[in-house]
Amino acid sequence: MQEPAITEDVIAAHGMTPDEYQLLLDTIGRDPSFTELGIFSAMWNEHCSYKSSKKWLRTLPTDGPQVICGPGENAGVVDIGDGQAVVFKMESHNHPSYIEPYQGAATGVGGILRDVFTMGARPIAAMNSLSFGKPSHPKTSQLVNGVVAGVGGYGNCFGVPTVGGEVRFDPAYNGNCLVNAFAAGLADADKIFYSAASGVGMPVVYLGAKTGRDGVGGATMASAEFDDTIEDKRPTVQVGDPFTEKRLMEATLELMQTGAVISIQDMGAAGLTCSAVEMGDKGNLGVKLYLEDVPVREKNMTAYEMMLSESQERMLMVLKPELEAEAKAVFDKWDLDFAIVGETIAEDRFLVTLNGEVKADLPLKALSGTAPEYDRPWVPTPAAEPLADVPNIDPIDGLRALITSPNYAGKQWVYEQYDHMVMADTARAPGAGSGIVRVHGTEKSLAFTSDVTPRYVKANPVEGGKQAVAEAYRNLTAVGATPLATTDNLNFGNPEKPEIMGQFVGAIQGIGEAVAALDMPIVSGNVSLYNETDGTGILPTPTIGAVGLIAQPDHIINATARDGHVALVIGEVTPHLGQSALLAEVFNRVEGDAPHVDLVAEKRNGDFIRDNRDWITACTDIADGGLALAAFEMAETGGVGVTLDDADTLTLFSEEQSRYLIACNFDMAEALMMNAGRAGVPIRSVGKFTGDVVRMGASEAPLEELASVFRTSFAEAVA
Repeated sequence: MQEPAITEDVIAAHGMTPDEYQLLLDTIGRDPSFTELGIFSAMWNEHCSYKSSKKWLRTLPTDGPQVICGPGENAGVVDIGDGQAVVFKMESHNHPSYIEPYQGAATGVGGILRDVFTMGARPIAAMNSLSFGKPSHPKTSQLVNGVVAGVGGYGNCFGVPTVGGEVRFDPAYNGNCLVNAFAAGLADADKIFYSAASGVGMPVVYLGAKTGRDGVGGATMASAEFDDTIEDKRPTVQVGDPFTEKRLMEATLELMQTGAVISIQDMGAAGLTCSAVEMGDKGNLGVKLYLEDVPVREKNMTAYEMMLSESQERMLMVLKPELEAEAKAVFDKWDLDFAIVGETIAEDRFLVTLNGEVKADLPLKALSGTAPEYDRPWVPTPAAEPLADVPNIDPIDGLRALITSPNYAGKQWVYEQYDHMVMADTARAPGAGSGIVRVHGTEKSLAFTSDVTPRYVKANPVEGGKQAVAEAYRNLTAVGATPLATTDNLNFGNPEKPEIMGQFVGAIQGIGEAVAALDMPIVSGNVSLYNETDGTGILPTPTIGAVGLIAQPDHIINATARDGHVALVIGEVTPHLGQSALLAEVFNRVEGDAPHVDLVAEKRNGDFIRDNRDWITACTDIADGGLALAAFEMAETGGVGVTLDDADTLTLFSEEQSRYLIACNFDMAEALMMNAGRAGVPIRSVGKFTGDVVRMGASEAPLEELASVFRTSFAEAVA
């Protein structure tokens, strides 16, 4: 079949600038074939090469005694003791989910699960962080329903519990929703599998499902802004099959037990191209591929289509040749394709042939290690204007406004569509702080959380970046976990705009400061840029996924208050309503600065919670909506009323950081106060959990009435 001619329009359609195309020409010393252009465009696009973000990602703290493997592999690996490790990562599937919500979200879940079991870990937990446009926008309901169904449809069928996450709405996401998927798995610390190829003449083996035309060009599409041609991009979205993925996981983990695997790589973005190039590059080897041996499900597929297809449920492996028969027997057993499609070579070469015809012959290192790298111009985000006075309001009216907003209403409609109990090790379901999963067969548990407040990041990227990490730290601490490490999913607009790049740089600076101070190194992650439609960008959304360890079952702190419990607040109150939930939901104002994050206070207060967990019956962090929302949620979870002594708007709805709300018996409260005094930790009594009303000062409402609107408002907003 005749390949298309390479024109300026064809080059532009591949997301390549004239300067980048000239670099391609200089690199290979001739005009590329159409397949070679596709390979370069896939490897050099933003989604695969991180060309706008590499400089800043290198500044993030990634090391620690607990870290077995940091960024650069399919997922991060962290030691949890007893010869065990937790393997985890978060990735985006934003553009595909906006174009085709169900399949975009479903294949996002599938991709992140493969990243985990490719490392030799069995997945034990999933989360997701979802951002949508204004609820009244004509596309929002379709997106929410499709994405949630896709996440549930894939995760439930695969058989992994979805134990946490977050959902937000803002007009900034009207034209570009965000779907960030997280997965974690367990592995033996000394049996982690990596992607670097080794050995010359080793067979390169294709594993899993057959290759089709779905997802061709998906990575390039993910590195571009949307415009009015969005519907034309629908064929670039992959189609997933969770039952095939389940078989692929079982076959892969069984294969790893045979000793046949030298290296292994998930086929994700850019499919066969990216997986083969990355394996060769990391092992300082070249790769030959024979495309006529690639299992396909469609007739007359071209080399271009096979190299750039992002069909799901596929892996690439370098195999010990003497164990080929044993390896093939495993995949035959699971009714999956197993095909030798190439070999490793000593020279720096990526040679691709189809039926004996050379379709690509390129220097492999140039595709990966020497991809373009940009130091984009950036400008700091200007300091926010001081917040004008916020009028005092009836506190119950303020609370009601928050809990009827889909941003702060209960998310039962979402998480009840996810199976959170499969595998029978979930110790805490979604909806009450961090999710918790028992480490089967041990006393240990792992806690998982996902956090970011985009309006903070927009107002003050440095403080907003710090706050995302700090809230993750608090959410883990509040359930009794010791934070271990983090993964990030950095969602931003067009990095070619200096103000957007300034948001990115500031957020990275804040995240770096916080993970260093709180001993939560970044061990994996993803960058998603060009989240814009017709030039309008999303809110900067650097999502932080974090994992914590709970050594024993009795170290878990619950979130349920009981009748008679005293309400205590840990942490100092310097009232702050800038960029607050109250300001946005009640007064329709997005003004002021983000709250300052005192990392010393965060660490001190978190350590105090863990050191004094024996005296704490229930705990939650105080974040969006301040004390008022935190106290209501704790009361609603326990089915008991709450009386807060203060009626001041500033005090009740302040989003000052480093704070926790505790519920416990009176004698425990006395012990906590004495211990806090000795530790120099601010603590005060703010009320009591009792009765069947929510009372703040002289204002009150029946708990049953408020709980009803809290539990139904989200579904009503997205129906």
